[in-house]
Amino acid sequence: MRIAIINPNTTASMTGRIAAAAAAVASPGTDILGRQPAVGPEAIEGPFDGALSVLGLLKEIAAAEVEGVDAHIVACFDDTGLDAARAMTAKPVVGIGEASFHAVSLVAHSFCVVTTLSRSAPVIEDNILRYGFSHRCRRVFATDIPVLELDNPASGAFEKISDLIRRSIDMGAEGVALGCAGMAEFAQGLQREHGIPVVDGVTAAVGLAEMLVRCRLSTSKSGVWAQPTRPYVLERF
Repeated sequence: MRIAIINPNTTASMTGRIAAAAAAVASPGTDILGRQPAVGPEAIEGPFDGALSVLGLLKEIAAAEVEGVDAHIVACFDDTGLDAARAMTAKPVVGIGEASFHAVSLVAHSFCVVTTLSRSAPVIEDNILRYGFSHRCRRVFATDIPVLELDNPASGAFEKISDLIRRSIDMGAEGVALGCAGMAEFAQGLQREHGIPVVDGVTAAVGLAEMLVRCRLSTSKSGVWAQPTRPYVLERF
């Protein structure tokens, strides 16, 4: 099995960390192909960055299709371009945000999300409502740490996320979804510290993508994710 995991931003170091986190949980025989656009925002921190990244994401989906992958993962917690990607291909396409909500809801009756900047929170809240998880999510917290500072020890990211998890537990949350692909390396440490499930969307998405491929499920083309009626050539854009 071959799974393309696509970081919609252009920061190569982040793509490497995402691919490594995915490979660490992939089943034997599953190859992880880390990809990123050549052009676009260095980080996705709200709707403007998300809009700028979609074309690059779709080009990487198209390139991965040529390489013969079995499934795709969109490695941005905002699920940037997810509907468009699903319209492009019949292969399963999993967004790490949606994967996180499904996974944490299987192991916790209620949950919170801890993300990066405050302007990213409304995008995630809208997705939670759309996906039908609003009655399970207590709150979306923001650390106000930029995406590209998460791996900088001076940012204190682990400690700030941990503090917000404590607040979420006080509010009744029984699990946590980490709201950025760049937080993947914190998940296990935070879970040990707080004793509740802490879900990283990258690893959750790998498991879901593998399951969909093994079940021989493809993306429905009977409605909103039907193939585009015009044969667009992405290289023209």
